[in-house]
Amino acid sequence: MKFPTPGKPVRGSKSGNHIMALFDLLGRSWAMGVLWKLREGPSTFRALQERCESISPTTLNKRLKELTAALLIERTVEGYILTAKGNEIFLLLLPLEKWSREWATNFKETDEK
Repeated sequence: MKFPTPGKPVRGSKSGNHIMALFDLLGRSWAMGVLWKLREGPSTFRALQERCESISPTTLNKRLKELTAALLIERTVEGYILTAKGNEIFLLLLPLEKWSREWATNFKETDEK
């Protein structure tokens, strides 16, 4: 299976710069959504598909395989879960989530003017 890995060409970096490989992986359709929904707890394929609402089974299957190969999630008897690295990246993204929420208010203020 092919997914963005450091040291191999990825979107935005012919050399496969590690941060660009991560952004390429996380920038794929529904990759962040899957991680975000798994933060709520373990989930089977069907339950995760329901949590993600409009994701197709094909896309969900691809993202689960990629995120598993990237060691961000794993499959257990309870379903898919975040690994230690998956939880770590989620914690690193929380400040960006806060920042983006504040950033979004700027657009609301602009729309109201």
